[in-house]
Amino acid sequence: MPSFFKSRQLKRVKPVAKQKNIRQEPSIANEPISPLLAVQLEMIKDKTGNSMDVVIRKASFDEKIGMKTAVVYIEGISESQTINDFLIEAIIKNRELHRELPEKDPFEILQDEVVALGHVTVHTEWGSLFQSLMSGETLILVDGIPKALSASTIGGEQRSIEEPSSQVTVRGPRDGFTESIGTNLALIRRRIQNPKLWIEPMKIGSVTKTDVAIMYIQGIAKDEIVQEVRDRLQRIEIDAVLESGYIEQFIEDQTYSPFPTLYHTERPDMVAGNLLEGRVAIFVNGTPFVLLAPTIFIQFFQSVEDYYDRADIATALRFLRVMIFFIAMIAPAAYIAGTTFHQEMIPTPLLIAIAAQRDTVPFPAFIEALIMEVAFEILREAGVRMPRAAGSAISIVGALVIGQAAVQAGIVSPAMVIIVAITAIANFATPSFAMAISTRLIRFMFMVVAAVMGFYGIILGLLILVIHLTSLRSFGIPFFAPIAPTVVSSLGDSVVRLPFWAGKNRPKLIAKETKRVGDNQRPKPDKSRAMVNSKQEEEGDMR
Repeated sequence: MPSFFKSRQLKRVKPVAKQKNIRQEPSIANEPISPLLAVQLEMIKDKTGNSMDVVIRKASFDEKIGMKTAVVYIEGISESQTINDFLIEAIIKNRELHRELPEKDPFEILQDEVVALGHVTVHTEWGSLFQSLMSGETLILVDGIPKALSASTIGGEQRSIEEPSSQVTVRGPRDGFTESIGTNLALIRRRIQNPKLWIEPMKIGSVTKTDVAIMYIQGIAKDEIVQEVRDRLQRIEIDAVLESGYIEQFIEDQTYSPFPTLYHTERPDMVAGNLLEGRVAIFVNGTPFVLLAPTIFIQFFQSVEDYYDRADIATALRFLRVMIFFIAMIAPAAYIAGTTFHQEMIPTPLLIAIAAQRDTVPFPAFIEALIMEVAFEILREAGVRMPRAAGSAISIVGALVIGQAAVQAGIVSPAMVIIVAITAIANFATPSFAMAISTRLIRFMFMVVAAVMGFYGIILGLLILVIHLTSLRSFGIPFFAPIAPTVVSSLGDSVVRLPFWAGKNRPKLIAKETKRVGDNQRPKPDKSRAMVNSKQEEEGDMR
């Protein structure tokens, strides 16, 4: 037996030994650029696999001495019209410039006199040169000079600014983020025209080299929170970042929790509002969703439209959303507990009607609810994956047909169909999609404890849920703030929203500079209504 296991271990080791013998291609990131143009172009072709989208345009900078130049860019992510108008034609038209300034270095002439574009960078190493090329910039190479220029010509086909589809509002701006990080940063710059709006760029992903930027308002955001965000992003080691969800899973405080501790949005006005409260925004190139940190629980039930409406309307809507959250979470569980363990809590006429409906149903209430919830989740997922034109029709028709057929077949009761329908509608009414998904998962847990312990299980589940929420942190900030711990000065923008003139301070736990509204800002008209009415009556009598 020992020899048998030893032979199996040897077989497992052999492939690893072979992998160690594989020759890895040495990196050229820190190697200096060759002065020969032919070597430079050959290196670019070799490292890019002679790809068809890598365009190389050669030109002569000085016909008399035969000095050659080359313009290299990647078609599709660079602006071809800009390259033709401001680079290639400029090099051809300014051939005589080098003859007029013979004492000046030709590389300096190109950099200072010829290239009429912003963000011109000098490269002396291959690593930075290839990074600029792959990001959409255009390279200018000169024969005999061991350096290269890169000009900012990032462009190509991009999606135009459209209204966000995931966070639709009745009142407010209609623009939303796109997949271009430059466009997204500009949308915030237009709203907050302040030099203290700072942006720190970085690249994450050893293969993709994805552009990531953190944005905050210096003086309002706490320095320790900004540093924590910066440190967590710099610790990420991954080959690719294709969406902000990649980064979210690396920097969140609690991994094994159904609740998200980072907020994502595709609305620029929401990002601007959170920046003004002291939060930090994380932009990722290639996605319209921006991350906000730190995040608190009540933030997922707030809508950007709350700040555009009056305070009393916004407060009523927030109370409604919190009630919707509890309905979506425990409505099926409450039905299971009431019909299985606590029939005495149901009014007698309603209990008789429910019992008559369930007379032909062969399953207990838990199995009945589980069948309907799973069927509805399948319909919901099918509606999301189908094309938009057919997705909504399939969801609605499927729900009607399956619900009606299940009732007629005696598999479920009509009351259960009503409960599941109300639960689904309440789940759709949650402003945050991330919190809606969490509610869907927690709902099944409450159904299980209700089937085992009834209302006692539901109360126990709610207690565990509150304890879990109070234990969560988002970049060091308590997730359940300002309720637990209670911060009285921040309660004016939680479940209740006070008028702007009354909410003088920013969130105390998040912002460094808390005061945001001046003193004596409550509206005080100069004339009372009685004086206006009396003046109108006097004018009427005179007529």
